Amino acid sequence: MTRTKLLAILFPVQIAFVSLLSLFPEFVERWYSNGIFPYISTFERIVFGLFGFSIGDIIYGVVIILGLRWFWKTRKTWRKKYGQNLLTIVATLSVVYFLFTLLWALNYRRMPLYKKMGIERDYTEQQLIDFTKRLIIKTNAIHTQIEKNDTIKVASPYTPADIYRLAPKAYKNLGKDFAYFAYEHESIKSSLFSTTLSYMGFGGYLNPFTNEAQVNMKLPLYNLPATTCHEMSHQIGYANESEANFIGFMANVYSDDIYFKYSGYSFALRYCINNIAKFDEAKAKSLLPLIHQGIKNNFKESREFNKKYESFIEDIFEYFYDNYLKMNKQKDGMETYSKFTGLLVNYYKDKEL
Repeated sequence: MTRTKLLAILFPVQIAFVSLLSLFPEFVERWYSNGIFPYISTFERIVFGLFGFSIGDIIYGVVIILGLRWFWKTRKTWRKKYGQNLLTIVATLSVVYFLFTLLWALNYRRMPLYKKMGIERDYTEQQLIDFTKRLIIKTNAIHTQIEKNDTIKVASPYTPADIYRLAPKAYKNLGKDFAYFAYEHESIKSSLFSTTLSYMGFGGYLNPFTNEAQVNMKLPLYNLPATTCHEMSHQIGYANESEANFIGFMANVYSDDIYFKYSGYSFALRYCINNIAKFDEAKAKSLLPLIHQGIKNNFKESREFNKKYESFIEDIFEYFYDNYLKMNKQKDGMETYSKFTGLLVNYYKDKEL
């Protein structure tokens, strides 16, 4: 049996094994997410964090070029050697899947965060509305600390590099109260494909092979701390998007920096208002007059950014990413991002914002 054939056979075996591990989240939590993964991720962040540019983006670019080159070179062989060519593709996918799973993706199979933190999972519509009213008061207060005129939107004084420098300090504060959110050895980069990410509708992503947090540097700056802290939560092993949103929010509000706090609170407020609108649009609209006009101007800034880069490319990638999430224990697909409001409502049920 050739090596290519062996690797191809191992591909479905790996998928079956990982699916089996999904039945044992406590095992994955102990032996992978809190076992070997922290050593893997720390090593990668130390190594790739030495570079001020994205190594992962370069690797992706090289892989895409080599892949296109291979397809071009074999274009005339498919009629006679289609079986061998397909075997080569499956064998390659087998290797990629193995590295993807070992280096990061087993975190999709870990214990849910609500169990880890001992908080409830479900909440009522009224609880979300009540929480959102509290969140409006808090976000308005933070906005007032920055801008004395409540009609002026917040303009961050920071560059993306400043935000990447301050974000680990926010996690350091968070780690004092929650050791399992501790973050060390930063590796946060502006993606070389930031324009492409904008057209795809993504604020950033984690490179699972290098553990670099890739951030879309073209995002409105007021929102960049929330996005940065979201991607950093993936670096420490939280794969679920709603959990990453929650942890990113927590890091922002634990920050000593007022602009980070504003980014976190306004980020959560936007999600809460949108979630309320899904079941009661009239109620969501009734809450809008309570929000400072300056905050709503920031929301408008985000909408205008999204509209600027709106294209069919976003629809295509959202379709594929939606299904990717569903295949990885996130049954709500893209809607998973908004599910973090449940974590917020239940965590802050008996706590001050």
